[in-house]
Amino acid sequence: MKVLKFGGTSVGNVDSVKAVLNIVKHAYDKGEKPLVVLSAMAGVTNLLTKMAENAAERISFDEDLKIVEERHFEVVKKLIAVKYQNPVFTKLKLMLNELEDILQGINALRELSLQSKDLVVSFGERLSNYMVSKIMEQDVEQALYIDASHYIKTDSNFGHAHINEELTNQLILSLGQTHADKLLFVTGFIGANEQGRITTLGRGGSDYTAAILGSVLQASAIEIWTDVNGMLTADPRIVKKAFSQPTLSYNEAMELSYFGAKVIYPPTMIPAFLKKIPIVIRNTFEPEFPGTVIQFESGKSAYPIKGISSIADISVINVSGSGMIGKSGFSGRLFTLLAREQINVVLITQSSSEHSITFAVHPSDATKAVQLIKAEFELELEANKLVLPTVENGLSVLAIVGENMKRTPGMSGRLFHALGRNGINVRAIAQGSSELNISVIIERENMAKALNTVHDAFFAELKKTVYVFSLGTGNIGATLLKQIQEQYDFLVENNDLEIKIAGISNSRKMLFDAEGVDLANWRTTLEEQGEVADLSGFVERMKEMNLPNCVFVDNTASPLPSTYYLEAFKSNISVVTCNKIANSGSYEQYTALHETARKYGVDFFYETNVGAGLPIVRVLKDLMLSGDRIVRIEAILSGTISYIFNNFTGEASFYDVVKKAQELGYTEPDPRDDLGGVDFMRKMLILARDAGHVIEPSDVDLGAILPQACLEAASVDDFYAELLKADHYFNALKEEAESQKKVIRYIGKLEDGKVAIALEMVDENHPFYALSGSDNIISFTTERYKERPLVVKGPGAGAEVTAAGVFADLVNVGA
Repeated sequence: MKVLKFGGTSVGNVDSVKAVLNIVKHAYDKGEKPLVVLSAMAGVTNLLTKMAENAAERISFDEDLKIVEERHFEVVKKLIAVKYQNPVFTKLKLMLNELEDILQGINALRELSLQSKDLVVSFGERLSNYMVSKIMEQDVEQALYIDASHYIKTDSNFGHAHINEELTNQLILSLGQTHADKLLFVTGFIGANEQGRITTLGRGGSDYTAAILGSVLQASAIEIWTDVNGMLTADPRIVKKAFSQPTLSYNEAMELSYFGAKVIYPPTMIPAFLKKIPIVIRNTFEPEFPGTVIQFESGKSAYPIKGISSIADISVINVSGSGMIGKSGFSGRLFTLLAREQINVVLITQSSSEHSITFAVHPSDATKAVQLIKAEFELELEANKLVLPTVENGLSVLAIVGENMKRTPGMSGRLFHALGRNGINVRAIAQGSSELNISVIIERENMAKALNTVHDAFFAELKKTVYVFSLGTGNIGATLLKQIQEQYDFLVENNDLEIKIAGISNSRKMLFDAEGVDLANWRTTLEEQGEVADLSGFVERMKEMNLPNCVFVDNTASPLPSTYYLEAFKSNISVVTCNKIANSGSYEQYTALHETARKYGVDFFYETNVGAGLPIVRVLKDLMLSGDRIVRIEAILSGTISYIFNNFTGEASFYDVVKKAQELGYTEPDPRDDLGGVDFMRKMLILARDAGHVIEPSDVDLGAILPQACLEAASVDDFYAELLKADHYFNALKEEAESQKKVIRYIGKLEDGKVAIALEMVDENHPFYALSGSDNIISFTTERYKERPLVVKGPGAGAEVTAAGVFADLVNVGA
């Protein structure tokens, strides 16, 4: 036989009761001999408690009593044939009248004892079990309602009664023998003392009832039917990727439950644990899902842990002082005191020097605990052998649980790396010698972030989620969003990576969505639903959302966003940028950015600062990381200038080539922004710094392309007029190059710690001779690549390749 226990949500309304009946009928028809334990209808226990408390305060309880009646009567009307309804209504009404009389008595006495409260709340289970048994009786004549208070015998500790095991076992065995042919519906949660007065079994009482019945009657399994698909790897309300574990050991389930998993309450498992009866957690609303089997053995798993659990709100008390060192029995005194006063200690950690003990309690117990410690250790405090105990509030406990942990090295490292990288400070740590559990105390405000971060770290086969806050929706920003949308499925399937755009902003509007902005309609959504743009507010909201694996992407050319990079790093947010202003400012700023990113364990990626989509920064860093030494770097790092000199051949004038480049969109509106060489200078400056040189912008020797008159022209039209006048100057350069069978190139060089950029003429033996179009090219001469330099060549401009470079950096964040 099996014991099937259904929680309150499973009998919450007409549809859920139907689902319960179908499950029970299916088991009965299969010959599984189910014994059914039901909780009160969802919310009814709370209503009964409220009515009892209101009665004691002489506040009317009539409306709530009417709600309880209507909810039960509605189910009867919908699920019992009209001709069978009256006897059921009569019995339910008699129960409700009895309940009302008890409440009137409480009202008259203006007193609510624990005994009276137990009696009142017991009506929830009694009403639901009687009602459902009568509905089932229409299909199964053997259905029978059983009041558990006749069989579950307890002491008189009302509110949290303890079972009289010997007497209870005898009575349950008698129940099983007497009604062997019946389909029993037994009230959960309630029992009775020796005088027959109703008691309740406390938290998880209905589960406990099911476990006791299953244990005594030697059930093949105890099924706990609830509203989730078994015991999940984390709280699904916080961790959207949480999934059901097929098996757990009793120890694993108890650890997870102790640290906050609400599916089952640890004491309910003890009777099953002793008899090695499996407990199966199933979903009433998805009965086809197999759920989680809790059994003696853990079972095989591809993961090192089985789950991550948490207690959302705890307080930490720290007791310290020299009087504790080497003092035998101190811990015994402390924790015996707390146990005597019914204060539950959630977690304990002690320094190896025995100078301090830190322990966690529920916030409601913190003040009392401190008062007790002060009284117990009054002499030690007066002698300054102990420091006054301190309390920290606003904390949470996160625990990773799994029997595989003791066979897997590096578990603590993986946990603390995941937390540290996301800026989550660990206040205390506890791990038992069994290595079944590692618990950490963190700030409560970081709990959701921590759960998601740790879940990603330990369940590696699941996709990692990166949350992106994208600034700038111009050519590069818009193209990046398009590329992310197009590659979303590929990244999920092949890289186990999910990129969610949690924020978008341009100069007008900004938009936020922690679940990810729909990239198919981001423009419309931004315009119609976006707030007024505010860069400071955008950064502040990004920090407040406190998401794991968070990245700030700067797709602008504005100097303002870079002023927030340090703030992002200090909030453990990585930065990916195509904006070269931050890295090409003062060397002090460059150093501060890189050192801060390193200190906070986040990424600062800027591949597109130098060569758009070309892998230049990464190649340089890899060369240096591998111990190579840079001898010389030569580069052409302006796609615009590259295009102009590659096409300044034959009969073409320099004026015509520049005009054509502007018409094709290769130049800025004012071509001098490109031909002045400042952008090129910034790129060479970044390369020099990444190569380890301390260098300021003023240290770069920037050679001119244009005559001074062109640079000083008052407008773009005036610039072109001066450029036309300088035709002879450029033609002379071209003729000189052609006479020597060379080409003109604007080349940047880094050598001996110095950077220079100048016009040069190179012959066919030079790697830059055959450059075409708007390509960029860079040559690394190193100790390893001395005879034949390492050359990287390709498109150096354009929204597609630049966005692709930003995208690549984004994918590499946290890799």
